[in-house]
Amino acid sequence: MSMHKPIRLAALILTLALAAPGAMAAPAAPGNPFEALSGDWKGGGTVVPKNGEPKKVACKVTYKVAGSKLTQHLRCAGDDYQIDATTKLTDKAGKVRGTWSEAIYAANGGVTGTANADTIHARIAGDKFSSRMSIKLTDKGHEINIVQLNDTTGVYRLVASLTFRR
Repeated sequence: MSMHKPIRLAALILTLALAAPGAMAAPAAPGNPFEALSGDWKGGGTVVPKNGEPKKVACKVTYKVAGSKLTQHLRCAGDDYQIDATTKLTDKAGKVRGTWSEAIYAANGGVTGTANADTIHARIAGDKFSSRMSIKLTDKGHEINIVQLNDTTGVYRLVASLTFRR
């Protein structure tokens, strides 16, 4: 009987060790990364204006979460470029809808897309700007990438590539 106790204990420890990484890796509840984004983040990256050269920017983004609702306030600035955008999303069973506005360029519109445990994919459509945006959680922070369709070539071009840390 004393021989079986160490074997059972070793099996239990092995089971817990194998189960723990998967349980701990999930950044949020399945279908909703909102909670994992909540709070203040700093970072930056590159923004590419429609008729211009890539510009390095420093950014701050704040996410406020209330249940299935997320408000993102993104502010970026470089030597001669700024953006001050607010996006409001509601998640319903992995489908997101909402609105966005940008204060400096006086643009606004709607948002539709999907959310899963670590990514939001959204289509942003508006009066002055339309694009596709992804927000991807990583083990070190999160990334925001925005691409826009070039109506002439039919090819998507990078608009912004930003990385954030707490």
